[in-house]
Amino acid sequence: MNSYERVIAAIELKEPDRVPVMELVVDPKVWRALSPDAADMTDFIDKIDLDGVGCGPCFQKTWKDDTTFVDEWGVEYRTGPELFSHPVKGPITSIEDLRAYNPPDPEAPHRLGELPDLVRKFKGKRVVLFHHRAAFMWAAYLMGMDILLMNFLTDAKLVHAVMEMVTEVNEIIIRRAVRAGADIISLGDDYASNIGPLMSPALFKEFIFPRLERIVNAIHEEGAFCLKHSDGNIWPLLDMIVDTGIDIINPIEPVAGMDIGEVKKKYGRRVCLMGNIDCGELLSSGSVEQVEAAVRECILKASSGGGHILCSSNSIHSSVKPENFMAMIKAARKYGKYPLNINKE
Repeated sequence: MNSYERVIAAIELKEPDRVPVMELVVDPKVWRALSPDAADMTDFIDKIDLDGVGCGPCFQKTWKDDTTFVDEWGVEYRTGPELFSHPVKGPITSIEDLRAYNPPDPEAPHRLGELPDLVRKFKGKRVVLFHHRAAFMWAAYLMGMDILLMNFLTDAKLVHAVMEMVTEVNEIIIRRAVRAGADIISLGDDYASNIGPLMSPALFKEFIFPRLERIVNAIHEEGAFCLKHSDGNIWPLLDMIVDTGIDIINPIEPVAGMDIGEVKKKYGRRVCLMGNIDCGELLSSGSVEQVEAAVRECILKASSGGGHILCSSNSIHSSVKPENFMAMIKAARKYGKYPLNINKE
């Protein structure tokens, strides 16, 4: 199998030739340390033979100073040591703000970013992912997370209106991405911290579920797969998340109480699992031997019968040891060949 065939088999809950290995994000500090001669991230992926490659939409930046910019959503960000900047201020706090607000044009020529180039280079060879969101996190960026969560209880009308606007814009972008050749749409809205969801299941069902389901349906209508990413302990929400019809759940964070073996037992016949090697303590501070042991355990729990893609528990961020990332990849190829024979190792 090539990389594309391998991942599609896993998504379809079949056994490929080996457990696929992918990452949604690899920090430049890490991939440059491993492959100094790589021209860019996609060249690095080719060199180490990861099974998927991805990008996200382009929202152009207007810089206010050396560390602060505003994107096309009108959200202000502050840069930091990681690849993604932190939102610090949004433009909507009231219904009057929303009425005066103009969202980004989803049909703008630059909106799909690097996707056309990735499709030309990798289509049919590696899966091509397009990273975006449904409704929750962009609404949080536009309003501020604390204000959004408070308004779930105090101003439901405003929250519904903001989320509906965000969903309409994002649905158009996502449909364009699939038509341009994306195989998987990755929805990156985070719903939880390590101790549990940011909202009650009842509030999730009212505000988030219908919009997530709408985006999942749009992805399927266009002919692509949906990868749902959410950090944290999502156990109280997982039934509803899976019920939207997603194809892949990620990253199943072990430090948040998300045991991938338990997720496999409960949902493994309905959804492909993508996870879950700890990128906090283990990949950043552990030994190569500890990483190999964790990969072996993860495959033992999650890979039987197919339906598992191995990756970190969030991303390969700047603090991950390059040698540990490579150890994770090598261990996946050592233990992940089908038919699995781990117990005889």
